[in-house]
Amino acid sequence: MSVVDLYRDILPKTNCKECGFSTCLAFASMVVSEKHPLENCPHLDSETVGRCRKELEAQYAAGKWTRRDMAADALGWARERAASMKISDLPDRIGGELLRRDGEDTLKLPYFAGHIYINTQGIVNEDGEAPGRWEQVFIYNHMSQGGRSLPAGNWKALQEIPNTVSKIKSMQAHVEAPLAERFRGRTGELLTAGKALGGRDITGETPSANAALVFRPFPKVPVTLLFWDAEEDDAFDAKVKLLFDETITEHLDIESILFLSERLVQLLCGDEG
Repeated sequence: MSVVDLYRDILPKTNCKECGFSTCLAFASMVVSEKHPLENCPHLDSETVGRCRKELEAQYAAGKWTRRDMAADALGWARERAASMKISDLPDRIGGELLRRDGEDTLKLPYFAGHIYINTQGIVNEDGEAPGRWEQVFIYNHMSQGGRSLPAGNWKALQEIPNTVSKIKSMQAHVEAPLAERFRGRTGELLTAGKALGGRDITGETPSANAALVFRPFPKVPVTLLFWDAEEDDAFDAKVKLLFDETITEHLDIESILFLSERLVQLLCGDEG
């Protein structure tokens, strides 16, 4: 039973709004794709609801027409991609320390200012809790892709990295602009937040910027944040630029680079996500 089937053959098509939606078609979409209760339409009799519910429940169970849980799908794919890797091989590739934990090989991997623990059971933080699903996808992708190259010390902006054209606007809108807005006139707060996240203050080495920090989200993945505060006469607004080591694409794919950048914003701004 598709959205069109439900709308055309079952619903009254009166757009009365008594179900809580502006149109019968909108209601049909929510019933089919989001499992919204069909009985919320006050104009359907119990026999019709019961008959349709059986058909809807069958297609819900089969995953037909329903909106997929993209995070769950991505996590399943990422775990499957990393499943063939031996935990004992990871320290040489991506860094970290091999431990025995819960009776099996476990990688203790530095992650920003703390550590995460990775074994065949999954990923947990220092409190024993699993990170969010998208963050786990990001970590598994690094496990799968992470090469052996050490950082070269040559820094590049996102637009200098191949195949990133489609992500440049997202970097500006979701990373650099929010950071510039949050820390405008608060250079000291940025440095304090950055140091708490494990960032190394290199402001003295970059005199052109009001603040500069180098983060190590992963052992072989450094990120530099440069911050220029707004000038008093407002001739220039605050500005942020993230720079990545030229080897970053050996360790992260392009989507993961953007996720890392957005995660840095959340952590610096105090939004754990």
